[in-house]
Amino acid sequence: MTFCLLLLSVVALTAAVPVPRALVRAGWPEREPVVALWVWQCLVATVLMCCLAALLLGAAAVFGTVRAQLFAPAPPAVTAAYDLSVAPVWAAALTVLLACGAAWTTAMLGRELVEARRRRGVTRAHLRERAPELPAGLEAAARGPLLVLEDEYPDAWWMPGHPPQLVVTTGALHRLTDHQLDAVLTHERDHARAHHDWLLHLSTALATGFPRVPLFAHFCDQTHRLVELAADDTASRRCGHLTTALALIELNQHRGVLSCASSHRLLGERVDRLLEPPLRLGRRHRALTATVAALVPLLPLLITFAPGLTALS
Repeated sequence: MTFCLLLLSVVALTAAVPVPRALVRAGWPEREPVVALWVWQCLVATVLMCCLAALLLGAAAVFGTVRAQLFAPAPPAVTAAYDLSVAPVWAAALTVLLACGAAWTTAMLGRELVEARRRRGVTRAHLRERAPELPAGLEAAARGPLLVLEDEYPDAWWMPGHPPQLVVTTGALHRLTDHQLDAVLTHERDHARAHHDWLLHLSTALATGFPRVPLFAHFCDQTHRLVELAADDTASRRCGHLTTALALIELNQHRGVLSCASSHRLLGERVDRLLEPPLRLGRRHRALTATVAALVPLLPLLITFAPGLTALS
């Protein structure tokens, strides 16, 4: 049991500190944002599964009731292989710490979801008050629920919910060409199709709850960046890189999209990336990267079940 806890701690620390820092410095995530999002999710899943497995093993060693429930169907040889009879002091402290972390994580996720739902309800009510009657045929052309706002500034965004809703201002309808508007709507529909709002809520909750953990801080920053790059790629494949870049410039020109301000740096990066498309990874390379990333969360399971499998064999 002691060896399992130590190994789980090492895997969790490795996935939480050096690996995300190396991933942030890498150049390939910009070329393959969808694969990069998958890798970040696998890293977060690895850390969370390590903590959960360590919590269960530690609780089984410290509390006899938990041990009886977890190992009730297991043969005596399996229980003996985990050596749960003696729990060191540090294991008890680690179990309490992990239990507090689990409770805090649950609270942060719950708060984020409640706040997001409240903000979404207020925003929807406010937007419906501002929206004029939808022009005939425009909603069907958008292939989904569309809300048009009377506003001179060109803008468009996606509002998650059931169903998700596209919001477009009359300024955007007047300023964008048909192809540019199609690129914008394709970009926003990709957010809805990929359920990017769930990733954003998860990353925000973890970064808020554990701001000093490098993995969660980088996960939040990179998720907000990569979901936009991924949606840009979807729009550019349908409408072309130049059309998507021009639509992005037209929508954000009044915000200073080409300025060097930090708040607009991502917009400038997205425009540069669309005007000079990066070389993509090969299909085989993408598949290999995604497969390796998917295998990483299996490490906590292998470490946790190794003593039991060894005893059964």
